[in-house]
Amino acid sequence: MREQSLEFLQRLVNTPSPSGHESRGQRVWLDYVKSYAEETFTDAYGNAVAVLNKGGSPRVMMAAHADEIALAVNFIDDQGYVYVRKLGGVDAAITKAQRVTVHSRKGPVKGVVGNVAPHLTKEADEKRPKIHDLFIDLGVRDRKEARQLVEIGDPITLNDEFELLRNNLAVARAFDNRIGTFAVAEAARLLAPKRGKLKAEICLVSNIMEEVGLLGARQIAYALKPDAALVVDVTHATDYPTVNKAQHGDIKLGKGPAITHGGCNHPSVVARLEKVAESLKIKLQHEAMSATSGTDTDVIFWTRGGIPSALISLPNRYMHSPVELVHLGDLEQIPELLAGFALSLKSGEQFKVQI
Repeated sequence: MREQSLEFLQRLVNTPSPSGHESRGQRVWLDYVKSYAEETFTDAYGNAVAVLNKGGSPRVMMAAHADEIALAVNFIDDQGYVYVRKLGGVDAAITKAQRVTVHSRKGPVKGVVGNVAPHLTKEADEKRPKIHDLFIDLGVRDRKEARQLVEIGDPITLNDEFELLRNNLAVARAFDNRIGTFAVAEAARLLAPKRGKLKAEICLVSNIMEEVGLLGARQIAYALKPDAALVVDVTHATDYPTVNKAQHGDIKLGKGPAITHGGCNHPSVVARLEKVAESLKIKLQHEAMSATSGTDTDVIFWTRGGIPSALISLPNRYMHSPVELVHLGDLEQIPELLAGFALSLKSGEQFKVQI
């Protein structure tokens, strides 16, 4: 991967961006894309947009969500221990014994999620913890001291950060879904020197609060009124022990990005992605869906009477954990696919199901 792009990815992933508190990460994203875009702006809740070839047709939205799963301060007991709520799909079992940062109004506050030593528990007492069982130790003496540091509602993130592993694999706590916002920003970089060839207006979007209800995508899709949309997110890699491929599909790291078929994925948009991928010699993996994709595509496609949409996914091992694992080669191909799709569009082109 290009050195400057890798530095941007690392900075983006390491910048805390809990659902509903994405502004720091959005600033990193905007600072990167502004040099490639004709226009950038944000809306009332912090969705961020970069525009190329303003006034072109069709208008295409390429979107990914900026937020990461996290926790929030919910209660502080008399001894100063902090109890939490979930922001998104947090697994309480793997959150125990983690180092965390509370992002208070006064600045970052370090803490640890408590974990009772095995010497002090009986095997019969062991059970899978619920989120309300977790408590954070700030190293304070009582509730008064804790309240001087943190307040109810302050977001909390794990401290795990980006690292390169080996064989072009990287690990981080929040590839879901900063890899998506990275990909659309990189598409802007690839398209900027070719903007004279663009017929379409391209709106690159880093949207908010996906992990708590696909909320930012609803806002920005309604506001932008795109003629088509591509969504970038992660999907479950299934190439490791104990995962049932018959149930969850066969998706591998290092074998290219995945596209999804069915449901919210418009067949004509999917077919164009396949054609572009073939022309660029990008190998695609394929997934089927039933009722929902679990991504922003689910709400974008029905906005304003229907926006032809498709989902492009990066295979990701160990999703919603501190050790999400992705292949950088797969990731590099997504901006290429996005840029190729943009350049393939004819002036005024529309996507419709043939009946």
